[in-house]
Amino acid sequence: MHFSFLGLGNMGAPLAMNLLKAGEKLNIYTRRDACAEDFTSHGATAAAKIADLADCDVLCTCLPMPQHVMDTVLGSDGLYAKMRPGSIHLEFSTLDPATAEKLAQAAAARGIGYVQATVSKTPAIAAEGNAPFFVGGDRPSVEKLMPILKKIGKPHDLRTVDAACAVKLISNLIGMSNVALVAEGLRVGQLAGMDGNELLDLLLDTGCASFQMKTRGPWMEAGDYKARFSIDIAAKDLRLGCAMAAAWGYKPKLFAQTLQYLQQGHEEGIGDEDVSALFKITK
Repeated sequence: MHFSFLGLGNMGAPLAMNLLKAGEKLNIYTRRDACAEDFTSHGATAAAKIADLADCDVLCTCLPMPQHVMDTVLGSDGLYAKMRPGSIHLEFSTLDPATAEKLAQAAAARGIGYVQATVSKTPAIAAEGNAPFFVGGDRPSVEKLMPILKKIGKPHDLRTVDAACAVKLISNLIGMSNVALVAEGLRVGQLAGMDGNELLDLLLDTGCASFQMKTRGPWMEAGDYKARFSIDIAAKDLRLGCAMAAAWGYKPKLFAQTLQYLQQGHEEGIGDEDVSALFKITK
């Protein structure tokens, strides 16, 4: 199959490179010369403009915001208007269910398949071909793409677009709330006069141990706030997640409090730092 790819950021770039490694034809679009050269040196072609990506069997998008995806594919100048019937939109971005459903309906109206394959975990895991994909969409398109998804990651067929979006958002709602809890716990331990690393060692042997404590707890103690997953990106995902819950009739409480922490981080000028920097606002 001939793939096009838009969104060669931290997560998109390794997914696109995995397609090349799997032997697929790939056309990419990027404004960064170094990125384009990296892909063309591995056999990809580089489109001169986004519209050129429409000539494909499968359009892949992995973009920061839902609006970026909608602006790219919808409307008279969008890629859906230029893609041929029978092609597929494979969407890797973190979207809310309402946006993904709108995309799926617009694609279907053009005779285009739609597969939501929300990607999770880290760029390093994606590069290894082990990133989870939460997959949903029209069945013929899902079945057609599942073999290639298995080559570039770890797909989980959740059947519906709603579920494919929800799992990632729920994961981030819980995970980022856990980061906030770890930050507060370490701050209280500091007030008790404890060494933070000793406290972490003790806590990791108790029932409160978690991935975020094991991973980001030491970063908090070291003052390492290099953005692996920034406060601003986390806030975007939590806004989507809280809105998703509200749309389904549930008003989240703890998740909403975590979102307030993230918004405070943005207001204090640390939005481009890792979510571990939430430790700063516990003072």
